Amino acid sequence: MSSTTPTPPPSSLTERRKSETRMEIARAAAGLFVRHGLRATRAEDIAQAAGIAPRTFYRYFATKEEAVAPLYAAGAQRWVEAVRAAPADAGVLHALEQGVRHTLTPGVGVSASSWEWVRTLLRLAEATPSLRRVWAEVCQASERLLAEVLAERVTRVGVPGTDGVPGAAGAPGTAGDSEVSAEGLDNVAAEPEPAPTATPHPPSTGTPHPPPTATPHPPPTATPHPPPTATPHPPPIATPELRFAAAVASAAVRAALEAWAAGDGPVDGPDGPAELALRNLTALRDFPWGP
Repeated sequence: MSSTTPTPPPSSLTERRKSETRMEIARAAAGLFVRHGLRATRAEDIAQAAGIAPRTFYRYFATKEEAVAPLYAAGAQRWVEAVRAAPADAGVLHALEQGVRHTLTPGVGVSASSWEWVRTLLRLAEATPSLRRVWAEVCQASERLLAEVLAERVTRVGVPGTDGVPGAAGAPGTAGDSEVSAEGLDNVAAEPEPAPTATPHPPSTGTPHPPPTATPHPPPTATPHPPPTATPHPPPIATPELRFAAAVASAAVRAALEAWAAGDGPVDGPDGPAELALRNLTALRDFPWGP
């Protein structure tokens, strides 16, 4: 997995510790980049600020520019997860708008004091090709995840309910079961035939033999079978149309962030990243959502 790819939540203690170390290195790198600039910061400086050895730094990141990728990726992950967490009955465009409000509103996704760091990091990415490549890779990975989330939402909307599914023939409470019951009633109502009578024979006068004794056999033991496991369903595949929609939505958010970072305006208000992104998303208002 690339160091710029948004990572899923770690499941084991070791993975959690590695994820925490990556984020500590990322914060140290961002602080140095903001205070001293990218050019004046070395990988050894980042390692010292993070309290690790230089060789440990290179176990996590190949370059100093990649060290801030977890911060970029964390923001991208929040945006995608906010879209996923939108109410199930919300339309896709409304889910995208909710994701924007949750992620880009000051004090909700990112604290108001951290937005100046965001501005500086985005400006550095614009001015530095190596850091711009890291930012672009994170945005591309986020776009792929967003396409999967949109496919999940569209697929859920298209799944019919189960209330109208008819029962199978022969199942309890169905027509098949009533036919079997009627046949059984007919058998019970029929007049039974008399049982045959056996012809008596005189008892034999031969030498008596003891009755045979049955050899006891242990009861058969049933072979245990594991319970059947449900076959996992593959994740829904994003159609070319949904991939295009995810690309447009991701570009709407990225362009809003970059336009805001290029100026000196406040993070809130009509020219803040949230309002800019919401206006950009109107390009998808008439998009033909569908499975």
